Amino acid sequence: MNLAQTIFEALESLNGNKMRSGLTVLGIVIGVAAVIAMLAVGRGAEASITGSISGIGTNLLFVFRGDMNGSIRNPKPLTLGDVDALADKFAVPSVEAVAPALQGSAVVSFGGEQVSAELYGVTPEYFSARNYLITEGEYIVEEHLLGRASVVLLGPDVAEEIFGHSDGVTGETVRIEGQPFRVLGVLESKGGGMFGSQDRVAVIPFTTAQARLIRRSTNDRVDIIFIQAVDSESVPQASEEIAQILRTRHRTPIGADDFTVFTQEDMLNTASSITGILTIFLGGIAAISLLVGGIGIMNIMLVSVTERTREIGLRKALGARKRDILIQFLTESSLLSLIGGIVGIGFGWFIAFIVRQIAVATGTDFSPVIGADAILLATLFSAAVGLFFGIYPASRAANLEPVEALRYE
Repeated sequence: MNLAQTIFEALESLNGNKMRSGLTVLGIVIGVAAVIAMLAVGRGAEASITGSISGIGTNLLFVFRGDMNGSIRNPKPLTLGDVDALADKFAVPSVEAVAPALQGSAVVSFGGEQVSAELYGVTPEYFSARNYLITEGEYIVEEHLLGRASVVLLGPDVAEEIFGHSDGVTGETVRIEGQPFRVLGVLESKGGGMFGSQDRVAVIPFTTAQARLIRRSTNDRVDIIFIQAVDSESVPQASEEIAQILRTRHRTPIGADDFTVFTQEDMLNTASSITGILTIFLGGIAAISLLVGGIGIMNIMLVSVTERTREIGLRKALGARKRDILIQFLTESSLLSLIGGIVGIGFGWFIAFIVRQIAVATGTDFSPVIGADAILLATLFSAAVGLFFGIYPASRAANLEPVEALRYE
């Protein structure tokens, strides 16, 4: 029996039980579609998160007080003295700009509307170090620091919520924790980041924050230091230079740093690791659907073997070999799986398309990514499922004795 004839007979057999074959194929369709859609969602999430992080700047470093594990007790705070030392071009040649910041939260209100926002007290270097642009207005400059000016730059989300729009708001007066501040401008949208939404922020002069809104135990204390390396290739060298300066100033023992230098590469690696695990998790859940579909194939093929026992006996009596019977039933199970896989690929793409349209409609920066490898994986997996779950029914059919099969009622 040649391959073409085997496939033709398999299709004829499946066509004889359209409803049963259709329901069996449906199980594979759902499984394949779920695998493709879930992998697409996971990869889309990874692309969205890493894109947001990269948008902050690939040559940006962050310096925090304390170590990542929290094992250092009473770590020394970061100070303006540390900032001045890190800004020394001779001591730290790989650093382009250093920007200290105070960080807190505050309620921003206007005309009865209010929103809780992340509040930053910054210096003019902050905007270049953070790769921040403005859509309107002007930046905070040295004069604002010297005069402890009551001015604020708003993130687009904050402006949208309290004004109803994020343009044409420069010059308005808002209240931060009840104190009046003139809107100096609106920051360009950056999306999410390591510190939450980068668009739900309010940025005021460092000295104003020190004196009125974000008070610390000492006047020279800072919460975080943003550092811009000369370029992305200089980040590892800059990180080492920063660490050496702070170890000297804080007089920390070897291996017991009371500070943390975090880079964008660290963030990207962490984000990629998390989203990679998420993608595998989602894909694994979806694969269970495919497994259930495979069990459905085995169940239907076993029923088919029982129903066609006399046919199998007759074929063997007429000279069909054990191998012919085995190939016939394996072909049927494989065709069920293959048809389900092809339809499932289209359905999975459709689900990803719907998710993308929902994201666009809600203004979310998210787009599922369907990779060729995901399609190939789902197709091969569905074919393997058809073969694996078809082996037992096919083997059972092939091993039937002709005489017993012909006597079967």
